[in-house]
Amino acid sequence: MDRIFTVDEARALLPSIVEDARALVAARADMAQLAHDRRTAGTSPLGGVPELKALEARIEDLLSGWARQGIEVKGVAPVLLDFPAVLDGVSVRLCWIEGETELRWYHRTELGFAGRRPLP
Repeated sequence: MDRIFTVDEARALLPSIVEDARALVAARADMAQLAHDRRTAGTSPLGGVPELKALEARIEDLLSGWARQGIEVKGVAPVLLDFPAVLDGVSVRLCWIEGETELRWYHRTELGFAGRRPLP
C-alpha cells in the first residue's frame, strides 16, 4: 500500500530531503559537465566513464531512497517531489520543488503541478 503522509510527517522529512537534493544537484551538475567535456574535448578534469557511472549511481541511489520512503519523484532538473496525502477527504500531493526551504504547497492528485496551491 502506498504511504499517505500528514503535513507534519512530510515537513519532518524536509531537512534530509533538502540535504539529499543538494547532493543530487551537485552530482547532476558534475555529470553534465563531465559528459560535455568528454563530448567536446575528449577528456574531463572530472574523470571518465567510471566517474560518470559513479555519478549516475549516486543519483539513482538518492532517487531510490526517496521512493522507498513513499515520496513520488516527479522531476530531477529541477528536483520535484510529491508526498501523497489527504486534505479534507481529498487525495492531494504535498509538493516540494528544488530551491524551496519549506513545504508550503499542495495540489489535487489529478491536477498535478499546474494546480499548486498554498497549504492552508
